[in-house]
Amino acid sequence: MAFTPLHDRVLVRRVQSDEKTKGGLIIPDSAKEKPAEGEIVSVGQGARKDSGELIAPSVKAGDRILFGKWSGTEVTLDGEELLIMKESDILGIIG
Repeated sequence: MAFTPLHDRVLVRRVQSDEKTKGGLIIPDSAKEKPAEGEIVSVGQGARKDSGELIAPSVKAGDRILFGKWSGTEVTLDGEELLIMKESDILGIIG
């Protein structure tokens, strides 16, 4: 994929949620919520301070993250649905 986000933005692929509940009930697609967990595909260079100094991003490609329910902008690249969001929309890294 030939896409690199600018500044402090990241490109995220959502991680698919489970098809069943813990009790074994199958969840239909119409009842599923979009997952708030994803994997970072690519990262921009980082934000800049007023002085022009670059602030390196805290995340890297391959990190699994949690983000807010309404975070990011949905885009389709190479037939795949992805999210572009600011690094500040990321709640944490799953490690």
